[in-house]
Amino acid sequence: MAGITLVDRPHLLEEVNQRNRWNEKSESYRPLTEQEIELLQKNNNRAQDWNRVMVSDPFVPQLIQNCEFWGTVRIGKMEEKYLESDGLSLPVGLYHSVIANCDFGDRVAVRNVGYMANYIVGDQCLIFNVDELIVTKDAKFGNGVLKPGEEEDDRLWLEIANEIGGRQILTFEGILPADAYLWSHFREDEQFLNRLKEITEQTIPADELSWGIIGNGCAIRDTRIIKNVKIGQSCTIQGANKLENLTILSSADEPTFIGADVEVEDGIIGYGNKIVYGVKALNVTTGRNVQLKYGARVLNDFISDNSTISCCEVLNNLTFPFHEQHHNNSFLIACTVQGQANIAAGATIGSNHNSRSPDGEIFAKRGFWPGLSTSFKHNSYFASFALIAKGTYYAEMNIHLPFSLVSPGPDLSSIFIMPGYWFKYNMYALARNSWKFARRDKRKVKEQHIETDYLAPDTVEELLHGIRFLQQEINKALGKELTLAQIMADSQIDKKIKLELDGFLSKGRAIFIKPAQGLKLFHMIAAFYGVNQLLQGLAAAMENGASAREALQSIKENYSEPDHHWENFGGQIVPQSAVRQLIAEINQGTIRTWGEVHRRYNQWWQEYPQQKRNHGIYTLLALYNKTIEQLDAAFLKEVLPYASNTAIQLKNWAWESREKDYTNPYRLMTFHSKEELIAVTGKIEENSFLIDYKNEMESFAENIDRVLKQLD
Repeated sequence: MAGITLVDRPHLLEEVNQRNRWNEKSESYRPLTEQEIELLQKNNNRAQDWNRVMVSDPFVPQLIQNCEFWGTVRIGKMEEKYLESDGLSLPVGLYHSVIANCDFGDRVAVRNVGYMANYIVGDQCLIFNVDELIVTKDAKFGNGVLKPGEEEDDRLWLEIANEIGGRQILTFEGILPADAYLWSHFREDEQFLNRLKEITEQTIPADELSWGIIGNGCAIRDTRIIKNVKIGQSCTIQGANKLENLTILSSADEPTFIGADVEVEDGIIGYGNKIVYGVKALNVTTGRNVQLKYGARVLNDFISDNSTISCCEVLNNLTFPFHEQHHNNSFLIACTVQGQANIAAGATIGSNHNSRSPDGEIFAKRGFWPGLSTSFKHNSYFASFALIAKGTYYAEMNIHLPFSLVSPGPDLSSIFIMPGYWFKYNMYALARNSWKFARRDKRKVKEQHIETDYLAPDTVEELLHGIRFLQQEINKALGKELTLAQIMADSQIDKKIKLELDGFLSKGRAIFIKPAQGLKLFHMIAAFYGVNQLLQGLAAAMENGASAREALQSIKENYSEPDHHWENFGGQIVPQSAVRQLIAEINQGTIRTWGEVHRRYNQWWQEYPQQKRNHGIYTLLALYNKTIEQLDAAFLKEVLPYASNTAIQLKNWAWESREKDYTNPYRLMTFHSKEELIAVTGKIEENSFLIDYKNEMESFAENIDRVLKQLD
């Protein structure tokens, strides 16, 4: 804590006179007249030097009362009108406040501000009942940069994904989830890390760190301390305890709201955020449309777009878009969770320091769903859409098969794994999640691109790995070499074998439930993905007048074999080769700014639809051991009906998994009748997702029929 020093003149005023202050209204201010000074003094106003109080026309001295002015204060246009915010109406003007070195825009209402210093305030801002609103010489507004004369120890690092700081990054206004991943997970190249540091240092000009900004249309009320905070347009701060060293991004289209009893220090708060009800956040950066609520304790985290964290403890993490964590008794420590996740109540996903240092971590690909009261041992890895049943898992896990259900085994040294569980037993939830993510993306500006489909190159490569792995292990268990087609044709294999494997637990074995069924599901879904991508290419060509055969020939001519290794880059799916190229160009100095990095992300997104289409075609060919030259009408007549049947099966599975909630007697027993159940939960026939999904799958099957008819 800083001590108290007795001085002759406020240090703040001397330091600020050496700063460059400018705003777009600088030319509109003029000196006060003697008559205006007399009127101001009559209204019980005082100034260190009235010659340094500037005003704009129209100016109404009666609208300034009981104020104290220090240093240079410039006041915008004034009118006898009121500003209103959430039931509070205040007259335009400055009342009962101490103000030092501030610029005010037009028609502001400032009342009962204990001390306000070094801010440039926009038009039509309301500031009421604030104890302290200041910017000091140390201000960096949450950016990880150094000011002239500062030492390296003064730099603010964000220690994500690991508790000991080995994945630390520097944040800056405009940072994207992909930036955080790039910096924190490609650590082996020291030159690259130094280049990122240099690029970040150049991102924020030093003169932009001298003055605080309060954008147009802000409302700040009933708040104790705001120190070294830059505040964007249309932001509302109401009842906060303390905000310090922050950039709060906000706009008229995506306003940010910070509410009662909130304390936030050190970080960048994204557009359209809502931080309310006693949140305590330290060293945190958030993306767009993030909600922190209900006493959440958040420390050293990067929380990406469209995420919600409530009531829980979240420390040293990198979470990608659509991260949901709502329960008071859950916590997440030292993890990278790649989005579309839901952390259940009682989940204790924290470093238990099982190494000689608190350096353990967990890496979970997208779709991570740990169930109620799950507990894991660091380090652990989870493939995409891993569903973990309730239980304590005593050993480190390597769950490299996607879309699987993991549950505790019969003893402490075993687990059960059911590969492909999602598809057959909970298709409603799986497909609905992709559907709802696209609809819950409330960002007006989509700087970070997000893949919401559960079938994309990253997850399908995992399916292909799963097919190869399960085929190999099933054959070992059978003691003979069966082809993929032979395994899929034999419905009795799961009754013939008992599959228990090493490599999934550090100590113990994984017991597989229905591995042959899982292999068939993986194949079915991967083939569906491949046909879907092929159909999109055919449809695009046929819309331009080509026949089905001509469209197929065009696809073959434009095909190139895709990457087989993909990265989830903050929600955007990217070929690993493109990432390596980006790193090389940053090292070489070809890419010199974060703006250029972000333009590269946008370029990747433009290339992605064709890359995904090529990947889908590759997947289809690989499943049937074909080459691109063999992608002909005869082959399509073989695989298209299979995919059409899959679409109808997926539609039925989605319906059946939801229908259980209407037919299970244990669901019905809390209702007087089935009619009451429907009155409470709604009719299944009116479920908007099921209606959309039914139409989508039926349209898919109809498109296949249309193509097949043209191929005859």
